[in-house]
Amino acid sequence: MESSGTTRRQATRQRLYEAAVTLIAEQGFSATTVDEIAERAGVAKGTVYYNFKSKTELFEELLRHGVGLLTASLRAAAEESEERGGTRVEALDAMIRAGLAFIDRYPAFTQLYVAELWRTNRAWQSTLLVVRQEAVAVVEDVLREAVRSGELSEEIDIPLTAAALVGMVLVAALDWQAFQPERSIDEVHSALSLLLHGRVSGH
Repeated sequence: MESSGTTRRQATRQRLYEAAVTLIAEQGFSATTVDEIAERAGVAKGTVYYNFKSKTELFEELLRHGVGLLTASLRAAAEESEERGGTRVEALDAMIRAGLAFIDRYPAFTQLYVAELWRTNRAWQSTLLVVRQEAVAVVEDVLREAVRSGELSEEIDIPLTAAALVGMVLVAALDWQAFQPERSIDEVHSALSLLLHGRVSGH
């Protein structure tokens, strides 16, 4: 059982993550100050430093936390699909939907993550690579099982296909939110589902 101190600390961290992610998404990492993060989270500045050594550490933890939530929701979607007796391809389909739902729920975090992914020489580059790999690995595992069970061709390149699926969901979801917000998650999911099932060509 977690003590109330631990729970309180987690709630504070959650508030700091949310404040940091919205501010950094709005104005960039360099322009965002610890004072602003504390003010937005409704805590004293000292609380930020009590929880995180620096703004960079807060940001690294934020990336870990956010991608950790995404990874957990992808894994849960695959497991639920499997428990229902679904195929591995259906598990991938469920993961696409879970990815879209995550991005719909945390749009600011997703924008931040995608923007940071392509920047180099950042202090948190290594953290970013580690957390990215965790999310992609969940997809790789299901692809590997799909090849093993004969659902997918042995010719597929598993690491690249996994990265392509994750990338497709991220970019399509950001495009949906920025340029086609009137569409429902179901519409976006069915479009990506057709790609997954290879039903885009006219054969």
